[in-house]
This record gives sequence, C-alpha cells and structure tokens, in this order.
Amino acid sequence: MTKAIRISILRLLVFFCLCSTQGNTLAADPLMLRTANNHPQDYPTGLAIKYMGTLLEKWSDGEIAIKLYSGGQLGEEKDTLEITLFGGIDLNRINMAPLNSIVPETNVLALPFLFRSTAHLRTVLDGPIGDEILDSFEPYGLIGLAYYDSGARSFYNNKRSIYKPADLKGLKIRVQNSALSVAMVDALGANPTTMEFGQVYESLLLGTIDGSENNWPSYESTGHYEAATHYTLTKHTMMPEVLVMSKHRWQKLTEQQQLLIRRAAKASVPYMREQWDKRVDMSRQKVMEAGVKIIENPDLSYFSDAMTPVYEQFVISEKMRYLLKRIQETKVGSDS
Repeated sequence: MTKAIRISILRLLVFFCLCSTQGNTLAADPLMLRTANNHPQDYPTGLAIKYMGTLLEKWSDGEIAIKLYSGGQLGEEKDTLEITLFGGIDLNRINMAPLNSIVPETNVLALPFLFRSTAHLRTVLDGPIGDEILDSFEPYGLIGLAYYDSGARSFYNNKRSIYKPADLKGLKIRVQNSALSVAMVDALGANPTTMEFGQVYESLLLGTIDGSENNWPSYESTGHYEAATHYTLTKHTMMPEVLVMSKHRWQKLTEQQQLLIRRAAKASVPYMREQWDKRVDMSRQKVMEAGVKIIENPDLSYFSDAMTPVYEQFVISEKMRYLLKRIQETKVGSDS
C-alpha cells in the first residue's frame, strides 16, 4: 500500500467516524472533541489532555468531552496535522518540527541553543511572546491553545561518545522532518536522515542510522537507550510541543465553548509540567541504571558556535528577528 493510499484511507476513516458520532444532535449528547496524540497514554502530554478533558466536562456540566487517540492510532504526526487542517481531527498535540513549514514563527522556537534553561523557556512561553506565536497559527488553519514541554533534546548513538562536533562527523543521525533540524545536524558535521519516530528503534538495530536526538523520556520510553548507548547532554533544542485545534472545527463552536476550551487548555499546562518533571527524573534514573555512557557537561560553545549559518538561513524576516531578540533578552528569576 502506497503512502498516498494509506493517508486517503485514513482520512476516510476519520471522516466516517466523525459523521457517525457527531451527527447525533440530541441535547444529552456531549460535544466530543477527537484528539490526536502520538505519544503513549501515560506520557505527560496524554495525561495533560485527559486532565483537560476532565476540566471541560466539569466546567461545561458534561456538554463538552474529549476522546483521546494515543500512540499514533490516527497516524504519524505529519498525517494527523494534515487531517486536523481540513477538520477531520478536532484537537492535536503536535511537535513543533512539522509546524515549521506551515507557521514561519515556529521556526524561532526551534532554533538551537536559544533557551538558556527550562525556566527561560517557560517564562517566554507563558508571556506575551508565547501568546503572540500561538496567535500566528490562525491564518494557517489552526488555533494555538497551549504549549507542552518537550524537554531538552540531546544526541545519542551506538558508535562513540560525543564531546565536540568533530565526534559527530560521518554519523548518520535521524532528525525530524524539518528543514531546520536537517540544517542543524548538517552544520555539526553529521549526516542528517529524516525518518518517522516509530522507525528509529529498528533502524538503530539494523544500522540504517547510527543515532538520533531526543529528550530523556523519549530516549527511555522507546527503548532507544538499549540500541544507542552513548548519550551526550548537548541540550541543543528545547522547542515545545503545541496543542492546536482545527480552525474549521473551531468556527462551528459557540463563543462560550471556545472560551472554556481555551481556559481548560491553559489550565492543563501546569499539570503537564508537573508530570513532565517527574517523568524526566524517572527516565534519567532508568537509563543511568542500564549503564548508558552519559556525557553530562560537554563544552557547548563548540556546538553553539557552529549554528551561525543556521540562524542566518532560518531567521529571515524582521518579525522573526524581533521575536528572537525579545526571547534572548527575556530575564528569568532563576534558571533550572
């Protein structure tokens, strides 16, 4: 079955599902928001979306509910994003990378070595800069509702420990399907290979790739640490994930329903962060106990100095340059 046929079938299935379940107009039936999340159900993002659903049901007296499809049930992220754009999926927890080619402003949040710490990231996202970027989604068919943490991404591989960019030279490193991610890894001297997340483990075992880059929970929960036992904490990006809603679906809601959905999405963020921080600690401990070779404090100046051409290539408008400047100048009370 070709990819085009698979996507077409997936669209039809989602369409018929929505027609059969949302066509009922009985007052007793809740407004069911079908939500895609390719992480497992017990992942912090899934727990946060469930928490959001609990709040919505409570605040709407049972009139609004969330149906969560976890673990890629509705397809890979690039597929679910496309389906969300035409209204086949209501809500979608999506990684920033596939959004980079749709919403230009999201490229700023994906820039390597942009955020100094988790505290810096969260201060930016919780303030006017974060809201401004969420607002920029609407002209492209999406309603930006909230940011979820995705942690700091670092390199891992099955060949050798990475202390400086020269150690990456010649390694085939899986990256997300994002031109910015490809350019970043290329600038560091490795060979970037775009690949769906679900294919990484087998590809590591088969030698199709030598390594990848991701956060602690993803490195641990997928078993990647078993196939790639060198992990270097470069923390090169801290780009968040985003909870979006189809604008097509949004426009069919009442103003009160829209207000409740925005409120519940924002309220789910502190809960998600609490779950995320716990999961990071658990994943880190599990990986360390497995005997993975972890490079805790590489000299990041070697890596960040190589990013000048990446910034020049992707920060291409006055608006993006202004966003970058404001993020860099954002002060935080404490770093973590």
